[in-house]
Amino acid sequence: MPTVAIDKQDLWDRLGKEYTTDEFDKLCFDFGIELDEDTTEEVEKKKKLGQPAERPQLKIEIPANRYDLLCIEGIARSLRVFLGKEKAPIYRLKYPVGGDDKLLTLKISKDCLRVRPFFAGAVLRNIRFTQRSYESFIDLQDKLHHNIGRRRILVSMGTHDLDTITPPFSYEALPPTEIEFVPLNQTKKFRADQLMAHYKTDRQLSKYLHIIEDSPVYPIIYDSKRVVASMPPIINSEHSKITLNTRNVFLDVTATDQTKLDIVLNMLVTMFSEYCEEPFTIEPIRVVLPDGTSKVTPDLAPQRRTAHASYINACTGLSLPPKDIAELLNRMTLSATTSPTEPDQLLVEVPPTRPDILHECDIMEDAAIAYGFNNLPRTFPPTNTVAQPLAISKLCDLVRREWAQAGWVEALPLILCSHEENFAWLNRHDDGTQVVRLANPKTLEFQVVRTSLLPGLLKTIRENRNHALPVRIFETADVVFKDPTVERQARNERHAAAVWCNKTAGFEVIHGLLDRIMQMLEIPKIASTDRTAQTGYYIAQFDDPTFFPGRAAQIYYRPSSSSSSIVLEAKTFIGLRDVPIGTLGILHPTVLQNFEIGYPCSALEFDLTPFQK
Repeated sequence: MPTVAIDKQDLWDRLGKEYTTDEFDKLCFDFGIELDEDTTEEVEKKKKLGQPAERPQLKIEIPANRYDLLCIEGIARSLRVFLGKEKAPIYRLKYPVGGDDKLLTLKISKDCLRVRPFFAGAVLRNIRFTQRSYESFIDLQDKLHHNIGRRRILVSMGTHDLDTITPPFSYEALPPTEIEFVPLNQTKKFRADQLMAHYKTDRQLSKYLHIIEDSPVYPIIYDSKRVVASMPPIINSEHSKITLNTRNVFLDVTATDQTKLDIVLNMLVTMFSEYCEEPFTIEPIRVVLPDGTSKVTPDLAPQRRTAHASYINACTGLSLPPKDIAELLNRMTLSATTSPTEPDQLLVEVPPTRPDILHECDIMEDAAIAYGFNNLPRTFPPTNTVAQPLAISKLCDLVRREWAQAGWVEALPLILCSHEENFAWLNRHDDGTQVVRLANPKTLEFQVVRTSLLPGLLKTIRENRNHALPVRIFETADVVFKDPTVERQARNERHAAAVWCNKTAGFEVIHGLLDRIMQMLEIPKIASTDRTAQTGYYIAQFDDPTFFPGRAAQIYYRPSSSSSSIVLEAKTFIGLRDVPIGTLGILHPTVLQNFEIGYPCSALEFDLTPFQK
């Protein structure tokens, strides 16, 4: 969960009361947030030692979907409403003198659709910043960039001193060689391509360059005099930099996602419109889209939803009348009233600060928080149930226990791996129908969800090269495959795998391990030519590029006629009912070389799913 550091005394002033640490900790718990740290003692120690110290801070953990609590303005406002000290503010658009015709206008170029298509903006008029509110304004932008903006990939925002630039504005996308301006906190002009090179080594901005670096055009915001205001999502212009003396703030928000764009803009304007001369008023702007149509942003209209007192009471174990539930919801900044036509229905208006309210269950949760989770009645469930492990989990525990008692060590690698480790390093080909890829992997090590347990085990051996031989490790865990026949488009399979590493290959050891677990599962060994056997397993020579030629075998299982549908539907049959469930053999030298292992290894991997009962 995000952690927000706020000035302690500033919060007490806003709440109108000084709390002890225990009192405030309880208040946070009641409201659904958590006090992580109070730095008062640390600050006092530094002062006693004569060291420079900041003002005491409170570090508060908030839910990841409560963007309105990412700054002191939102926390203090929500707590005051929760405590009944004020009503939730009403946010409204204030049009300039002259009405709709005098709105500030921004036109979006068609080329912006190629790189960063969505734009929204607003103006905070006659705002008054203090040093702390100014720092909070900047800090909220940083948190939104990292949180909902996913490090500016989905959303980025810029703030400008409106008195230094001249509307109307244009949002364009131009080749980097045609863009030139003085970036924030610099004194000389840079061409956009030079700017990207300049910030390659910058600790803060280098992490964002990849977003547009390879694009043939860069997004850019100009005023009517062709003065650059911003090059989103990288950096603003020095020319329009806001300061403590700024009185009119123009906010620009660009994005690749319309929903997140709207949320971010609403958060910025609702949190800091309290510093405007007329609090909680925001001046909208008109955005002209590439197709010639226009819209006014931001949209502060509350979302209207309905809830039912019977549903909320059923979920919480309460028996409150609708009127009392409406009062609870009002304490959570939701405007709720009872329906004049349906006695059980509540009419709820969700303010623009609460995009986390998506369903009636979210409204129910807020009612429970306002009532107090510790105050909810404790009752025994009406039905008596006895928990038991899933059949596949019970089976895995058996495999773990048997292999561990045989002297093997269980490894717990990560379920994500690189594409090379999952395919090329095992001499396997990706046909595009099996592996689930991550859309935006953080590093090259976590590109795909593994389809085999072998890469993790081999990496474990690689990292324990100095361990005394033999190395005997195993794992029982899930692998994932694409499956268009199911709703989620993927299916999990529970596999068991083991690797033996020693000065000799040890094929007989890995074979014995398979025989031992089949013995424990009471699966008889049969001959591949025996068509009279009702059930059993056998191995047959098999060519697999992961293993040494002529030193690999495929494991076949013949399920009984009463076997689970999982076996019957998910596997390809050989002969009557024979199902290939895994492989074993001596690993190919190139595989060992890829994983930097200097000793021969034998490996076993098979699917446990057919054996669950």
